[in-house]
Amino acid sequence: MEELVGLHEGSSGKPVTLQELWGPCPRARRSIRGALEWVKERLFRVGEDWYFLMAHGVLMALISYAMNVAIRSVVRAHKWLYREIGDGHLLRYLSWTVYPVALLSFSSGFSQSITPSSGGSGIPEVKTILSGVILEDYLDIKNFGAKVAGLSCTLATGSTIFLGKLGPFVHLSVIIAAYLGHVRTKIIGESENKTKKMEMLVAGAAVGVATVFAAPFSGVLFSIEVMSSHFSVWDYWRGFFAATCGAFMFRLLAVFNSEQETITSIYKTSFRVDIPFDLPEIFFFVVLGAICGVLSCGYNFCQRSFLFFLKANGFTSKLLATSKPLYAALAALVLASITYPPGVGRFMASRLSMEQHLETLFDNNSWALMTKNSSPSWPAEPDPQNLWLEWCHPQLTVFGTLVFFLIMKFWMLILATTIPIPAGYFLPIFIYGAVIGRLLGEALSVAFPEGIVVGGEVNPIMPGAYALAGAAAFSGAVTHSISTALLVFELTGQIVHALPVLMAVLVANAISQSCQPSFYDGTIIVKKLPYLPWIRGRKIGSYPVTVDHFMNCTLTTLAKDMPLEEVIRVVISTDVTQYPLVETTESQTLVGIVKRNHLVQALQMEPASWAPSQQPCLQDILAGGCPIQPVTLQLSPETSLHETHNLFELLNLQLLFVTSRGRAVGSVTWVELKKAISTLTNPPTPKS
Repeated sequence: MEELVGLHEGSSGKPVTLQELWGPCPRARRSIRGALEWVKERLFRVGEDWYFLMAHGVLMALISYAMNVAIRSVVRAHKWLYREIGDGHLLRYLSWTVYPVALLSFSSGFSQSITPSSGGSGIPEVKTILSGVILEDYLDIKNFGAKVAGLSCTLATGSTIFLGKLGPFVHLSVIIAAYLGHVRTKIIGESENKTKKMEMLVAGAAVGVATVFAAPFSGVLFSIEVMSSHFSVWDYWRGFFAATCGAFMFRLLAVFNSEQETITSIYKTSFRVDIPFDLPEIFFFVVLGAICGVLSCGYNFCQRSFLFFLKANGFTSKLLATSKPLYAALAALVLASITYPPGVGRFMASRLSMEQHLETLFDNNSWALMTKNSSPSWPAEPDPQNLWLEWCHPQLTVFGTLVFFLIMKFWMLILATTIPIPAGYFLPIFIYGAVIGRLLGEALSVAFPEGIVVGGEVNPIMPGAYALAGAAAFSGAVTHSISTALLVFELTGQIVHALPVLMAVLVANAISQSCQPSFYDGTIIVKKLPYLPWIRGRKIGSYPVTVDHFMNCTLTTLAKDMPLEEVIRVVISTDVTQYPLVETTESQTLVGIVKRNHLVQALQMEPASWAPSQQPCLQDILAGGCPIQPVTLQLSPETSLHETHNLFELLNLQLLFVTSRGRAVGSVTWVELKKAISTLTNPPTPKS
């Protein structure tokens, strides 16, 4: 029964429906319908993937902020327990150590029980995926829950274990990006597109960095430098858009939660703006960069060597293979015992959180000058208004605590990176670099207490500025990235030291990249992930090396005139995923590629019996519907190693066939490329 809504004007009283009442207004109807169509067109004109990118950024910001709130609550509970448990050393020691031991044991056991790929940083694997390699189950949504739970337990240990969240959060962001990309294809009804999927993953990596530090610019650039060998400009806008949405939402949540009055930087500083540094100080910033570069080489080498040692040692390799929670508990017990405040932890500012470490290290004032004529007592509890006193123990000078911190944390960080738990390793090396810079800044402030006099004006040296440069230089050298210079400016909200910080980062990178692979590349080497190494420098003579020097000449081909029995024999005796198809056995002219799964399926569907006079061959199977893929790209034996390497990296290739005048003569995969590069980098010793 239709709803009666009104009467026509001037009618005799017959009721009409809404459709009939609206019918006489065609002009208004057309105008409103046109306006709605215009709005719809404008909304979807930019492409539906932009809405998914925005949703991705907002979602990751919510997850990051929720994790921070939950972790802060757990850390406060641990500090309250340690403070209220009494003065007995045994009880206080147990409350300090048992807590991280239990958390790390659970983190390792829970995450590893769900999926082994949830442990570690995640950035080396993401770098491998973005190069075109498919890592099975790594982007599975079940990894998300394991990573979130494990990472939350890791971060809840605070500065005791001294680990961050950047790497795992990049992994989480890439998982969500892959899932949203899958949802997008379902909604719009299109088939899976490898290019679209890669666009979402690249944006996801940028969002992961941006929602940890609320730094969209450095987030995008850091993801490009660390996780991409080549970067498409098409992905540039998408990465910035998603990262900006995530960073904005992350800082907006702090305002909504009354933590900030407005959107500001995370670590606010108050460096001088008029004359932030004197010209002669540029030399010391360059020296700081050189120091950070040398130390980063030592750190990367020692960390990688220790990982190799753990794999080679029978006891530790068995322990890591069968009892990961036990190894995590033992490592946590060692680290927590050393950082116990009444013990040697008092000389390492162990009562400060990682955020408080950075807040104090970026302080403008010189602690050495402030304590020159007096020795402040070590407070029973950290003073919120004078947290810098945690770095000034009466038994050691400021220089003593900073040096002791650097010595101890060097090997403690290496040990922490071997624990099989979801954990990030960027923030610890960032703080370590800040301590290096702070130590040099304090030394300069004592050497030049009135500042470096230039032109009659005196400007006191700010050790916090050197801590800023040291954090950027050391973390940049360890990860082989320059975007850390921009990161410190986004974190602090000041850019007055842009030139000296950038010079320190460049010098540190120049030393590190010429001597050692980056931290993440070293992890790829240790884990033996399928990733192509760089061809560093022209002096190794890679241009004279051509494909015919390193290609695989053993090539299994399928000819169209090959008898079916021989085709079956080839398929059974080999396990390759695709076969080069040639015109005839004699000519060996490459005409296409046949996938193994398609060929097996076609062979299973072949007729039960052939005519007695008919000798079945591969051509009959191909004519029956077995798909043939064209060979769109192939190599020549004269192609150089550099050109081959660039093709594999730019196009994310896994295999290319080599042809000479149309004849298939070999193939090149990552195995042959890596072996050729390794031979050039480390040539074999000539036999005497």
